[in-house]
Amino acid sequence: MDAEDFEAVLKTVRQFVREEVVPREDEIEAADAVPDEIWAQAKEMGLFGFSIPEEYGGLGLTMSDEVRLAFELGYTTPAFRSMFGTNNGIGGQVILLDGTEEQKQHYLPRLATGDYVTSFALTEPDAGSDPSTLTTSARRDGEHYVINGAKRFITNAPLADLLMVFARTNPDDRGPRGISCFVVPRDTPGITLGPRDKKMGQSGAWTSEVFFDDVRVPADTLVGGVEGQGYTTAMKALARGRLHIAAICTGMAGRIIDEMTSYALTRQQSGKQISEFQLIQGLLADSQTEMYAGRAMCVDAAARYDSGEDRRMGPACCKYFCSEMVNRVADRGVQVHGGMGYMRGVPVERFYRDVRVFKIYEGTSQIQQVVIAKAMLRAAAERSG
Repeated sequence: MDAEDFEAVLKTVRQFVREEVVPREDEIEAADAVPDEIWAQAKEMGLFGFSIPEEYGGLGLTMSDEVRLAFELGYTTPAFRSMFGTNNGIGGQVILLDGTEEQKQHYLPRLATGDYVTSFALTEPDAGSDPSTLTTSARRDGEHYVINGAKRFITNAPLADLLMVFARTNPDDRGPRGISCFVVPRDTPGITLGPRDKKMGQSGAWTSEVFFDDVRVPADTLVGGVEGQGYTTAMKALARGRLHIAAICTGMAGRIIDEMTSYALTRQQSGKQISEFQLIQGLLADSQTEMYAGRAMCVDAAARYDSGEDRRMGPACCKYFCSEMVNRVADRGVQVHGGMGYMRGVPVERFYRDVRVFKIYEGTSQIQQVVIAKAMLRAAAERSG
């Protein structure tokens, strides 16, 4: 996609988010669901395949384009982005990064149109921050694999047509090299879902447990056709996803700042607008400064991702800073609103709950610290010879 076409897409998405999705946020919160017409319009705009190459029916955005799009998507309830987030991110990227050409040809066009929705089934009850310890198994049986195990907190599982299932194909290797990935239709016999999770925030973005009981899948569902590369595939998909999430956090911070400034200009205390109080101005200034820093980080890291210079530490730095940053901004947003900020139905209260999980999923803040520190130490060791 050339620059002019991308700017047109960006303008259309920005207008749609602010004029169509934002006014329906309370409805989405109350119903715990995104309206069907919003789903349909998102499909028409190509949002289910913005990161999928044009040759497979997607928009083919670069990472630099994607973070700018994510700034706009982050301006509203995260349930909107969640609809198509896994198709473009950790779900679809599994096939795009390491799938066979046959797998790409078969699945990616359907993901790009939104005909298929995918989920990334990695996390388990005892394997979250360290997925290399997962215990879901995939046993080879002739021309099939038989999968057994359970996954937890799987985004879009109740809606998914396809599950990217990470399972241990080598029981003798308890580390990352024993893990493989499979593309599994959700309606495969033996798959059952738990009830939708009742979460602190992010209503309308559905997650649930997924259980596998002797789920039999053809051998050609093995991603890439090679056993043992699943963990590496997951880490590559998560790195890109972390940069996307950082940009979403930045866009959400911008929305919260808009809510804060609008409220400060209308709320009166002691006979004057609270925007005139310097302590309120300090909360606004700190939020704007941190949001600006997050935006600059994402833009720079995306350029380095596109060039291939850095696809690990930069995304981790962005995910760490921006997820922590948006939580600080949300806290200030509630503080500026005072008692009203604690009331249901006020946007900053909802965002305060929505943003908390960004410090947890796709790698906790503590995991990002480990990734960043290891990259720093590795680089220092290489420089020292």
